[in-house]
Amino acid sequence: METLLGISRLLDRVLGTVAKFGGWAGVMLVLVVCYDVVARYFGVPKPFGLNSTMIQESEYWFHSYLIVLVIGYGYIRQAHVRIDLLRESLAESTKYWIEFCGIIAFLLPYSLLGLWLSLPYTINSFNQGEISKSQNGLSSIWMLKGGLVVLFALLLLAAISQLIKSYAGIRGQLPQDMKQMTIGGDH
Repeated sequence: METLLGISRLLDRVLGTVAKFGGWAGVMLVLVVCYDVVARYFGVPKPFGLNSTMIQESEYWFHSYLIVLVIGYGYIRQAHVRIDLLRESLAESTKYWIEFCGIIAFLLPYSLLGLWLSLPYTINSFNQGEISKSQNGLSSIWMLKGGLVVLFALLLLAAISQLIKSYAGIRGQLPQDMKQMTIGGDH
């Protein structure tokens, strides 16, 4: 079990590191939006040959990557939405079983299906050299669509990590410091 928990901790560290890049995408999003507003209303010139369309499209690129890069970390940190009307009154072992079964029945298949569907979608975009629908928009749209592949891969890693922790919780071998990250609540 220690080996599996070591793998879970490693996956959690990877997801945390990736999420830091997502945080920087959030910082960039704020900067680009502020620059866009200032440039639009005060006539500030646009650098590096960029135009208003490119700047506005980069805003949704940064927003997309913010979500893509933090989704796995958000899941392992219990930042996702839960409906805990009944769950909070359940025994701890039952909570681990719910988490374990939910991951097996829903999250793993969802992540794998998402990977299976988004990878050809991204490859097709790359092979076609897809660009923005706008004449003066951004190119390399495959990078944006590739975010779906990254999103589902990170969600899959988070699912594996949580599955390991839930299994350890079911067996009564989950260290105390990992309980909050597995079933939430104040433990």
